Amino acid sequence: MTTNTRLSPQFASTLPGYYYHDPAIYALEQERIFSQLWVCVGRAEEVAQAGDYQVTPVGPESVLIVRQRDGRLGAFLNVCRHRGARLCPEGSAGQLGNAIRCRYHAWTYGLDGQLLGVPNVAAASEAFDRSAHGLVPVTLAVWEGLIWLNLADQPQPIAEQLNASLLERFGNLSQFARYGVGTLKVGKTLTYDVHSNWKLVVENFMECYHCAPMHPELCRLLPDFRGGQSYQSQVGEGTLFAEDIATFSFSGQGQRPRLPGLLPEDDRLYYGLVLAPNVLVSLLPDHVILHTAFPQAPDRTSVRCDWLFDPQVVAAPDFDPTDAVEVFDLVNRQDWEVCELTQQGMTSKAYRAGGVY
Repeated sequence: MTTNTRLSPQFASTLPGYYYHDPAIYALEQERIFSQLWVCVGRAEEVAQAGDYQVTPVGPESVLIVRQRDGRLGAFLNVCRHRGARLCPEGSAGQLGNAIRCRYHAWTYGLDGQLLGVPNVAAASEAFDRSAHGLVPVTLAVWEGLIWLNLADQPQPIAEQLNASLLERFGNLSQFARYGVGTLKVGKTLTYDVHSNWKLVVENFMECYHCAPMHPELCRLLPDFRGGQSYQSQVGEGTLFAEDIATFSFSGQGQRPRLPGLLPEDDRLYYGLVLAPNVLVSLLPDHVILHTAFPQAPDRTSVRCDWLFDPQVVAAPDFDPTDAVEVFDLVNRQDWEVCELTQQGMTSKAYRAGGVY
């Protein structure tokens, strides 16, 4: 027996279940989303000195990010141009020294990707053109202290992609700019291994219908969330703190100052937004939280969560971010639980046609 359900006009259908587990869909997302859009992969301050590097997956590619001798960041496909060997291990980070050297045949590249050394090749053929065999560059931009990569052949300016999200959320660019995200420093980082499709992680952040049953502690701090109010229900509007709390912490107490660029009207408000495809932003008066989602497989996502504070606050001898971290660490773990439960249902015939938003 098959039951067909007709949704009333105020409801919308979700994607069918196979969009969250089908390897072919996942491969298309890597090709058409993560290989065409600007994708956030980390923080520029973590690749600080000449020769520092990180390796990160972007779409189907492995990308090597390196701080060059002139101080700029460069990015290259993590592949030797000789026989295609991977230059640095996936997920690794460290110090390369003055050059990038392939372990297979010792081809050597400068930190700017130019081919420098080709043992025995030059002697065998004077016609070999080293300039045509440098590492393949990847377009890189630093925006608000974050490293963004774009694999497209002709990428759009990063501002076009990110400003669209900011304008949709705030109606202007100045409201977000007041938080000075690019000037803040990391006070704490936690990384979570979530056994869930990356879209479920993003979709969960975008709605608060689940907040009352799943996040009673969060709703204690942000009472409007009890009614399922989305963080982005009204352009430019934030969610007000509970009347009896001074700071966004379980105790509601604290002395951390407001971020330097904020105005009085920004106080005691929470703002959330998504910077597609993979950054979730939470703005608070005294700190900012960034979740960066890294798809690992159709049913697995790595999520990095950074708590950012004013640099002077972080530098203080008595700096302790525990009161801020423990709130969203709990919220995160509650969210990952339901994302994983949802992932388990995606293969069921009950969700073959999707569900309801």
